[in-house]
Amino acid sequence: MAYDLSRLLVIGISSRSLFDLEEEAQIFEEKGLEEYIQHQLDREDQILKPGTAFPLVKGLLALNQQKGERLVEVIVMSRNSPDTGLRIFNSIKHYGLDITRAAFSGGEPLASYLDAFNVDLFLSKSKSDVQAAIDKGFAAALLYNPPDFSSDGLNQVRIAFDADAVLFSEESEAIYKTQGLEAFYENERSNADMPLQEGPFAKLLKTLSIMQQGFEPSEAPVRIAIVTARNSPAHERVIKTLRAWGVRVDAAFFLGGVSKDKVLKAFGAQIFFDDQEVHLGLASTVVPSGLVPYRTNSVLNANK
Repeated sequence: MAYDLSRLLVIGISSRSLFDLEEEAQIFEEKGLEEYIQHQLDREDQILKPGTAFPLVKGLLALNQQKGERLVEVIVMSRNSPDTGLRIFNSIKHYGLDITRAAFSGGEPLASYLDAFNVDLFLSKSKSDVQAAIDKGFAAALLYNPPDFSSDGLNQVRIAFDADAVLFSEESEAIYKTQGLEAFYENERSNADMPLQEGPFAKLLKTLSIMQQGFEPSEAPVRIAIVTARNSPAHERVIKTLRAWGVRVDAAFFLGGVSKDKVLKAFGAQIFFDDQEVHLGLASTVVPSGLVPYRTNSVLNANK
């Protein structure tokens, strides 16, 4: 019988997100494919250092052992050839990561394979691959370099999300960017009882919330926070939307323009997703962070 990925939380992750391959990426960009291939083959037995998403992946895979059943599947997805990909699997084995599946596309774009693996979240350091994934309707993020601070020792998976254009649709943020703050507040006040439309990460949030069921909040293996620039009176619609979705979040921070980095560090996020580089610049220095791009045809692209 075929292995059913549809019942699991499936993370598609590029090798450069899981491990530190910045030197190798520079060789590829400056010296070309042949030099890159030879570099990888010559260092096949040299273990790679952890990359930005390593703490998140390690934490998610630990849920399988904690629960005593498989909840999470991680698929390494790379444009590498199978030959150069051997170094990746050697490093996976070294760190004891329960990753057995991979897609080495031999240079082809990866977005076409996301549906084949039932991917719920795609993490990469390739701007084009992430953009293609977002345009196809997948939750995807472009990862920043890892911070000096490490959340690897936590016994919980801690994930933080921005609100608009990440968990929720771009509609309210578009009003703010095109009509201003007062129009945004008026829209949120008048529509407080109307749930926000789903954004690219809504399905992932709902899946994580299901994984929390049956646990007391303090004992849940996954802890979720919303860290948003919204504040009163725009907070009410967020809370009522989550209720309408049947989703539990453990913490919500309505910052009203206060910098997000200190809150994220205090929360101990193993990953933070936001759509704005202005927030991620500081956040990425204290917690692993990923940029959620707008769809190519989004009105927000014209108002960056």
